[in-house]
Amino acid sequence: MATNQKKIQIYDSTLRDGAQGEGISFTVEDKLAILLELDNFGVAYIEAGNPGSNPKDLEFFKRASKLKLKNARLTAFGSTRRKDTTCEDDIGIQSLLEANTQTVAIFGKCWDLHVTNVLGISLPENLKMIEETIRFFHTKGKEVVFDAEQFFDGYKANPDYAIAALDAAVKNGASALVLCDTNGGCFPEEITEITTAVRKKFAKTKVAIGIHCHNDSGLATANSLAAVNSGATQVQGTIIGFGERTGNANLAVIIPNLQLKKKYSCVPDLTKLTTTCNRIAEITNIALDNLMPYVGKYAFSHKAGMHIDGVLKIPKSFEHIDPNHVGNERRFALSEISGRKIIAEKVNGYQLGLDKNSTAIAKILARVKELEHNGYIFEGADASFFIVVLKTLELYKPLFELISFKVINEMPAIEDTTATAVIKVRVNNEAKLATGEGRGPVNALDIALRKALCSFYPILSSVSLIDYKVRVLDCNNATASRVRVLITSTDGTNTWSTVGVSRDIVKASYLALVESMEYKLIMDKTKPLA
Repeated sequence: MATNQKKIQIYDSTLRDGAQGEGISFTVEDKLAILLELDNFGVAYIEAGNPGSNPKDLEFFKRASKLKLKNARLTAFGSTRRKDTTCEDDIGIQSLLEANTQTVAIFGKCWDLHVTNVLGISLPENLKMIEETIRFFHTKGKEVVFDAEQFFDGYKANPDYAIAALDAAVKNGASALVLCDTNGGCFPEEITEITTAVRKKFAKTKVAIGIHCHNDSGLATANSLAAVNSGATQVQGTIIGFGERTGNANLAVIIPNLQLKKKYSCVPDLTKLTTTCNRIAEITNIALDNLMPYVGKYAFSHKAGMHIDGVLKIPKSFEHIDPNHVGNERRFALSEISGRKIIAEKVNGYQLGLDKNSTAIAKILARVKELEHNGYIFEGADASFFIVVLKTLELYKPLFELISFKVINEMPAIEDTTATAVIKVRVNNEAKLATGEGRGPVNALDIALRKALCSFYPILSSVSLIDYKVRVLDCNNATASRVRVLITSTDGTNTWSTVGVSRDIVKASYLALVESMEYKLIMDKTKPLA
């Protein structure tokens, strides 16, 4: 926790604004799981949906109301009352009440263009809608956050009217004014100027100033930080940045920037950040961007030999923070430019007793360079690197021998099966023939190989593939190009990756498959059944 007493309220909208992102679809169970993850992480507010928009959100709020959150205030989101109706008769307003949350977020129009041309009402009527809606919830004992929709565009077009919308909310009980860059088109200097003007305007009130940015110009994070620097004390966003169009301000980047570098207090334990982001990405069924600052897999990854040497001596020489502060870890990528030191560092992890100056390390480095010249890559294939080490040091003992394999494709598919593989292996001078039918040649080969080997090594039945990637390496040769296949396997406890390269995609897949099984057997020190 930061020592500075100045706090920034983190307001997460993953379950509402995030759900508006392309390809994002939460079940009620997903939303409940993410709610608990965010609460455990320690955000101040969780905006969980619009109960007036769909039955799913209403069900969510009913179930969520029975949970005891430790850190966050559950917040329901909705609009001001509709034109030509009252708050008592407005279905959306009543749905917000039914959600039974302590806090409600109400959005209202602050750009005169939207008021007259989109809503089709007069400017005074819009202000009246804001006044009556905020007052309605305030008199019900709710904490009311006013989301000033399109505020920055509205202010640039008609500052007096945009301020009048905020004033209407403040005078009727809003506890926070959230300035929204809804279209995501502002620059940091504009955010700074306008946020400063709003802060000065409402300096004599107790209302908090918040910021809500979209990333259409790639500036949502910078704009959010600019707003805080100008006096905003609440930051809205989504935990890993997904949301409508190009996404929302990324709280996984904003929070550590504020807490570690600006010494604000945002969350109780920042070391939970990486785990929280990975869990939410998994629940959402999306891949966390490896290049994301702070929490991405490559955020603290080093490949160049000079960088690796510097980090091993003095971490801050090539790292802006200690990765442990955000629950991430340092990684050293294996490649032809890594140098002896990182090779020795990786090899020493296998407890083989080699130092960086040994001739064995030089041999391993030379072999890595040779293989990478031929298209191999070991950055994401540690298991294959381990087998390269064993082979180079002449410590490798084959656990089975391939006699032959054949793959036959058949179209049209029969019961979703398009390929059959026949494979013959030998273990301890005993040959085994097995067949497999699958959805494509690689799936069929995987099934056949597993069948053949499981009779000797039953432990392999616990191994399954969880990822499969193919990369064409020299596309000038068209369909005769070399391909690189990366396979990730798991036994339910551990996960490892292997690589194969060939001009034949089936052979490349076979090489990676074999090493994935060999690695499991080697690490478990498994011996074949007699």
